[in-house]
Amino acid sequence: MWFFCLPSPLFDVPTATIAESSNGQMLGARIADDGQWRFPQMDSVPERFEKCILYFEDEYFYWHPGFNPIAISKALWNNLTTDSRRGGSTITQQVIRLSRKNKKRTYFEKLIEIFQATRLEAGYSKKSILSFYASYAPFGGNVVGLETASWRYFGIPASELSWGQSAALAVLPNAPSLIFPGKNEAILKKKRDTLLLKLFNNNVIDKTTYQLALDENLPGKPMPLPEFASHLTEKIRKEHRGNRQKTTIDFALQKKLNNIVKEHHYVLSQNEIHNIAVLVMDVDTREVLGYVGNSPTTREHNNYVDIIERSRSTGSILKPFLFASVLDAGEILPNTLVADVPTTVNGYSPENFDKKFNGAVPASLALSRSLNIPSVRMLRDFGLQRFYNILAKTNQKAVDKPADYYGLSMILGGAESSLWDITKAYAGMASTLNFFNNSSSEYRENEFIDPVYVKGHDKIDPIAIEIGKTKQNPAVWNAGAIYKTFDAMQNVNRPLGEESWEFFTSSQPIAWKTGTSYGFKDAWAVGVTPKYAIGVWAGNATGEGRPGLTGIQAAAPILFDVLNILPKSGWFQIPYDELIETEICTKSGHLASVFCEETQMEWIPKNGIRTEACPYHQKVFLNETENYRVNSSCYPLSRMVQKNWFTLPPVMEYYYASLHPEYKPLPPFAPGCLKAGESLMAFIYPKRNETVLLPKNFEENINEVIFKLAHRSPENTVYWYLDSEYIGKTETFHELAVSPKPGTYILTVVDSEGNEMKENIKIEVIQ
Repeated sequence: MWFFCLPSPLFDVPTATIAESSNGQMLGARIADDGQWRFPQMDSVPERFEKCILYFEDEYFYWHPGFNPIAISKALWNNLTTDSRRGGSTITQQVIRLSRKNKKRTYFEKLIEIFQATRLEAGYSKKSILSFYASYAPFGGNVVGLETASWRYFGIPASELSWGQSAALAVLPNAPSLIFPGKNEAILKKKRDTLLLKLFNNNVIDKTTYQLALDENLPGKPMPLPEFASHLTEKIRKEHRGNRQKTTIDFALQKKLNNIVKEHHYVLSQNEIHNIAVLVMDVDTREVLGYVGNSPTTREHNNYVDIIERSRSTGSILKPFLFASVLDAGEILPNTLVADVPTTVNGYSPENFDKKFNGAVPASLALSRSLNIPSVRMLRDFGLQRFYNILAKTNQKAVDKPADYYGLSMILGGAESSLWDITKAYAGMASTLNFFNNSSSEYRENEFIDPVYVKGHDKIDPIAIEIGKTKQNPAVWNAGAIYKTFDAMQNVNRPLGEESWEFFTSSQPIAWKTGTSYGFKDAWAVGVTPKYAIGVWAGNATGEGRPGLTGIQAAAPILFDVLNILPKSGWFQIPYDELIETEICTKSGHLASVFCEETQMEWIPKNGIRTEACPYHQKVFLNETENYRVNSSCYPLSRMVQKNWFTLPPVMEYYYASLHPEYKPLPPFAPGCLKAGESLMAFIYPKRNETVLLPKNFEENINEVIFKLAHRSPENTVYWYLDSEYIGKTETFHELAVSPKPGTYILTVVDSEGNEMKENIKIEVIQ
């Protein structure tokens, strides 16, 4: 009885992995584990192939119970009376033979096939049996199944096969060796043409179709299968081996992305930059619409590496997260002036990309210009651990060490992340903003979900649910803070050719940010619109740095080429419920104080109302000629001139004034009128109680240290003392190079008017 029972499943063989786009077009395929190109079982058989196979193999398929007694009798008589061999098997019997792995043909084996064929007919529909046959029949070489054969021999899905192509494939399982090019082509053509004639004689096809089919080419050398998303296909093979997966990929978009990457790879490879990755997501569903894991480079340059999932130094790409965090916490306003001056924190001295200082700069401009020093100072003031905890909510999986491990350099690329996680986080910000604008104020309950690339992730397909891994994480930032962050990011200077985008109707706004890692090893560009999130990375998979490998030069042009092929999605709606309109000091960006002369009404995040009023405007009293400040102890009240004055702290002023000709430093106090506690000078370097580390040069000599000072009246001469020893004087530019011995000192400066300032410093030599 065991011989006559059907196995379950009927076919227990490995199948190829197939990745399809959202509309069912093939993106790529990976061969089955046994080396056969055997696609997963077909759901249905195309009508043309069904007609062809029935007329060639089994005309009475829909009437017999699994075997054809007449055909078997004729075959038996032929085998007994002649030297030729004839099978007489029905399609159902052939399915059984295929499931039994084509065991040696004997009369006992034939008897088993007949019994199992009747069982197959009893348990499955005729359409299902045809599907078994079309899925597991051999078509020459290692090509198994109709769908596989259609792609390998004609480069099209089976549903698009013509009558001539269908007939050619229908005769192959009977003699798969006929497929080899240059051999037996005449026999294959004769078999196909005979079948076509039979179809014509039975009125299945008309005369014109018959004649056209006769002229069609025969299948020849197998064609390569489509490869539109090779790294995504490989990802699916690893996670869902042997399945046919319909992804969320937009086929037309994917092809365009491939072309864009190919063109930019050609250009960047001239500078020995060989690897590019691009990811496009739908903001609201977090579905992956485009996935280019690497450029079309060579194996020598690691073309097989899926860059999208690899952790790389983030450069400045995390700065918008910090900006949104500080806005959300109500600790600055979008245009608050922040310090951009020489800064050292525990021996760490960040520098801006251009090695310059701005003195003071609006926070939004610091973000759009990606200034490093304001970002580090902002992170220091906000709190490293506090920001680290917020960053964890965005699921940056590669940031897996304690906050102190990264230090303040985290915001400049000291941490790593993947293009997948970064683009997802940007999409999450845009989704939060959209969700708030399109629903109730309970938007903080919105799911911050991981992206998905398989169709049916909304509780239909269990595989997709596993891939999606939705997490009930609340929105990370307030919608008002996100909107103001995106507003600043929209003002980032676009790359060459995109500078005047506002004047062209074909252009669309985008909130975007670039990033460049230390040593020019990673170039990032990530942007969002209300509909799409785009992530781009360029560099070398080996980590080799190259001159010019920056976010703005290498990655941004790719980002905007991608943006230009996406449908327009406008700009984000203003989340008025999460903003408050208030009066802002135009010059400082702070809440307006009573001394601010120029103010404007501005929408700010709600928590911003907690910030301090403008600290840079003050009321001053001047003499009649307005060239000195005075007070009642030295000047008649009736002759005093009262004015509101915008003034910055000395160090900020020192750098700010040179870039802003309109800035007017406070006039000095008239002789004898010096106000108690007035700060005329400030040390730029070193800071109070700061340890100065001096390295030795190649000749084992200790390098010099340069003391720097800011003075409100630079024309004054400043005299410098280390303890009680005079070490020099400076004029206009107060910078003094000295070579002190290690030790603890009191650094003293005295200007020509007798104003004095002291500071404790410690000098150590790096061995």
